[in-house]
Amino acid sequence: MTDQQRDGRRSRRPLPHLRSAAGAALFAAALAALAGCSPGASGGGSADRQAAVPDKLSADPVTAVRNSPDITGRTGSAHSATELVTESAEKKAVFSGTGGYDYVKRIGRLEVQVPPGAATTGKIVEVVLPGTVYLQNSGAKVPEGKWVKLDVRQLPDGNLVSSGATDPASAAGALRGAQKADLVGTETVDGVALKHYRGTLDLAKAADATGGRGGDGLRMAGQTFTVRDVPYDAWLDEQGRLHKVVEEFTFAGVAGSKEAKDQVKVTSTTSLTDFGKPVEAAEPPASDIYSMKPTESPK
Repeated sequence: MTDQQRDGRRSRRPLPHLRSAAGAALFAAALAALAGCSPGASGGGSADRQAAVPDKLSADPVTAVRNSPDITGRTGSAHSATELVTESAEKKAVFSGTGGYDYVKRIGRLEVQVPPGAATTGKIVEVVLPGTVYLQNSGAKVPEGKWVKLDVRQLPDGNLVSSGATDPASAAGALRGAQKADLVGTETVDGVALKHYRGTLDLAKAADATGGRGGDGLRMAGQTFTVRDVPYDAWLDEQGRLHKVVEEFTFAGVAGSKEAKDQVKVTSTTSLTDFGKPVEAAEPPASDIYSMKPTESPK
């Protein structure tokens, strides 16, 4: 049996999922329904492909976009700002966060501000590794100061949006699945000339291109989101590094429904700065991990 087959079997079991953020309450409800019936991210791809990708912006738009995660990863680290907007027929919520990702250690940390009316208050702290996410302040049932450890295969969306942010490695890694890319033009941001590209990407193909545990979240999301051709905008510098990416994900607010009124749109924006500047991120100590029962959720 292959690793992919084993992963597929695991992903189809009813598993606990994140219900931590209010603005994503509708999304969490959808995930709850999907978790019982439906089938990280790496900072870089394979070593062979990274070595073959030059640190230079390709003249071909699709190649430039697909290469950007590996080129960005070779900077060593980057600081990030995130925004995630969920919109349905009746509700809209905005989450914002800051943090960074260490591409050498393959670990990142985000602090996500929870909007008013959430099941939890203040901010959610996330520590992300390929295929794993640790969450602090994820719900009332989790003791203060403790962390919940989740395999991204426990989350039907692969943790791309359900915790209020798309971590920097996953946001960039999705671009490995770029199927279309058009050069919109050149824009100057903070004094840096950036090429703006627009197109669509395929999360399943991004997962295959990323590989390993880093591809697990992308693969889960590809199985759950209802729009396969994910729209994106990406801004790259002349070195080919990713400075900003906006990705639009769609899922069914009513499980199994394809009707427009039941669809929820999630617009995820990730901005990267300070390439090479050290990032503080570490796995929580084992003594601070809260173990939930199989049927228990953080909420």
